[in-house]
Amino acid sequence: MSSARQERAQAAKLPDGDVIAVLLRQHALIRDLFAEVRDARGGRPRQEAFDALRALLAVHETAEEMILRPVATDTAGEAEAEARNQEEKAANQVLAELERMDVSGPEFDALLRRFEKDVVAHAEHEEREEFPSVLQECPEARRRRLGGQLRLVEKLAPTHPHPRTAGSPTAQWVVGPFAAMLDRTRDALGRVTDR
Repeated sequence: MSSARQERAQAAKLPDGDVIAVLLRQHALIRDLFAEVRDARGGRPRQEAFDALRALLAVHETAEEMILRPVATDTAGEAEAEARNQEEKAANQVLAELERMDVSGPEFDALLRRFEKDVVAHAEHEEREEFPSVLQECPEARRRRLGGQLRLVEKLAPTHPHPRTAGSPTAQWVVGPFAAMLDRTRDALGRVTDR
C-alpha cells in the first residue's frame, strides 16, 4: 500500500508538468484531505474539509476520464481503462450520497470510511496498472502535453459529483462543461450565502 509521502516522492522523480506527476500529487492530496475530514472537529470545519475533498475528487476524476483514460486504453488496454472508469462511476455515486448527508452524523462517518478505502484502492490500481504503461509507452514531451491538458480540463470540470456522466469520457466531454458552469455558480452562491 502506497502513502501520500511515497506518491509525492514518485512525482518528484518525474519531469515538471508530467501528467503522471500531476496525478500522483493529487492522489497524495486526496489522502491528506480524507485525513483532514476524519480529524476535523465541529460541523463547519468538517464541512469545509469535505467540500474541498469533494471538489478535488470531482475535478480529478473528470480530468482522468477525459485525458488519461483514452491514453491508458492504448497503453494498458481497454479492459484496464474500463475497469477504472467503472470504479470512478461507482465512486461518483457514493460521493453524491455523502454530499447529501450531514457531515456530523455517524452514517456519514461509516460511509466515508468505506469510500476512502475504495478511493485509495482505485488510486493504487491506477498507480500499478495505468501509470507505468503510460510512462513506458508515452514519450516525456507527450506526457507533459497531457499534463497541460489535464490541468486545463480541471479548470473547466464540475466541482460536484454527476453520476450520470461519470465513467464515460464521451459524456464528460458533452455534458461536463455545462455541469461545471452550474457547479461553479452553485459554489459561488454558497460562499455568498454563508457569510
